[in-house]
Amino acid sequence: MAIMNIREAIVATLHAEMERDSDIILLGEDVVGGNGTAGGPEAIGGIWGTSPGLWAKFGPDRVIDTPISESAIIGAAAGAALSGKRPVAELMFADFVGVSLDQIWNQMAKFRYMFGGKARCPAVVRLVYGAGMQTAAQHSQSVYAMLTAMPGLKVVLPTTPADAKGLLTEALRGDDPVMFFEHKTLYGVKGEVPDGEHRQRFGEARMVREGGDVTIVACGRMVSFSEKAADKLAADGIGMDLLDLRTTSPLDEDAILESVEQTGRLVVVDESPPRCSLAADIAAMVTERAFTSLKAPPAMVTGPHSPLPFARSLERAWVPSPQKIEDAVRRTLAFR
Repeated sequence: MAIMNIREAIVATLHAEMERDSDIILLGEDVVGGNGTAGGPEAIGGIWGTSPGLWAKFGPDRVIDTPISESAIIGAAAGAALSGKRPVAELMFADFVGVSLDQIWNQMAKFRYMFGGKARCPAVVRLVYGAGMQTAAQHSQSVYAMLTAMPGLKVVLPTTPADAKGLLTEALRGDDPVMFFEHKTLYGVKGEVPDGEHRQRFGEARMVREGGDVTIVACGRMVSFSEKAADKLAADGIGMDLLDLRTTSPLDEDAILESVEQTGRLVVVDESPPRCSLAADIAAMVTERAFTSLKAPPAMVTGPHSPLPFARSLERAWVPSPQKIEDAVRRTLAFR
């Protein structure tokens, strides 16, 4: 297996899949990466460094710099998908998905349903999201819960390089619209990546670690924060099942319920405000379907119901931390 970071795994997957399938195109703001600058085309490979070499290999007909218009990017991707292409549309910041909600919510998500299954929309929308880099209230949000609530969309959140490859490959080969969330602070995370063909099915959570005292459910950056909390709790003899959701639509409800039925306790960690959140949804689902197994009320570790602050100290206070996760676990264990 090769050792890569998540950014490298995404780049390698795009190269491999675009080489395999000539219908895959990439479009977005500055995806050519430096075109028109002193460095020339592909000077930096996009602002996140996730598209180097693509323009040189596949040309301007398949790697397309767009105007700064999210509605145009997603609208073009929706039309291209209906016409037989497999577009990969990049939103530089997930926060601006609101500009293109009609194209996603009322078009992409509903094509298959409204045309009686005769239409397909094999579009992948890559969204860069999350706090941790002081990009402030309009560039730091985690909006996966909003898109998870929309029937017809697949919602994907890789947290390892292997999953970045496997989940992106699965997205690029499917026939439904996929919202592919990439946390900006995780691009540098390194790990083993399987060589050759690797596809990770949607709807299968990853068991990061196992233990009998409590179930922690997390996604994105919150998986590594939960691991840090688990390490501290393990020193006190507290074991936990830690589930990395991988996808929120479809959601691996069976894995969550099976774990809670064994541990009797649930902590959901979610990098977003608490109201109508992924954490609230999962806590409600477990309360409804595994109530008799619960030994304590489900706990949610989320940000506060406020915009994300810019100041480093305030941003750190806003984001769920390993300490807050540890405290929530201890609170659930206090119920006997």
